Parts: sequence; C-alpha cells; structure tokens
Amino acid sequence: VQLVESGGGSVQAGGSLRLSCALSGFTASGNCVAWFRQSPGKEREVVATITGNNFLYYAEAVEGRFTISRDHAHNSVFLQMDSLRPEDTAMYTCATRIGAICDTYPSTYPYWGQGTQVTVSA
Repeated sequence: VQLVESGGGSVQAGGSLRLSCALSGFTASGNCVAWFRQSPGKEREVVATITGNNFLYYAEAVEGRFTISRDHAHNSVFLQMDSLRPEDTAMYTCATRIGAICDTYPSTYPYWGQGTQVTVSA
C-alpha cells in the first residue's frame, strides 16, 4: 500500500491550495480515507475524512473552508483548501484503513503517506 501526497506549497493568507493523495496497492473506493495535519510542537490532528459511503467529516477549524473529495477513476482523494489562514500551516498527510467507517484517531490508521508541507503567510 502506498499513498503519495502532492499539491502543498506556500501561499498568502486567503489563498487556496488543492492537495492530492494518490493511492496504489489499495482501493480508496469503499474505504475510509482521511487527511491529518501536524505543525511543530503540536499533536497530529484530523482535518477531514471521507467514508467508504462518501460521508464527509470536517474538523471545526476548517469547516466551510476545506472540501474533501474522491476520484474513483484515479484512486485518489483530494483536499481543496480555500481561505487559508496562517494557522493552517502544517505538514498534511493522508491516511487510509480497511473498512468504510472513519474516525479521528491517527493510531487507527495503518497506512500513511509521507506528507506535503503547507505554509500560509500573513
């Protein structure tokens, strides 16, 4: 199982980025995929999840600004991030696990990508 993130970068506050998570050796369709983030000195936190049934969850801090979606044809999951804020600066990593249901605990996800850095300047 391999997850590869892309799309990170540096933007000014108010800008947008679209992160991609390409999965191989594992079918994203029907299984939970999640985006987490971690900034220096802080614990890893969930950003958004999409269940196998396409039920969406967003952390309160990103609700209304971020959108998670799935592309079945390309076995990928995306995170559209709009109205970015300096506090969104972090390493963003996608994760997946077998089964349709998601939760917010990183320890329950066995498969992780390497992450992509997002930096938002004021």
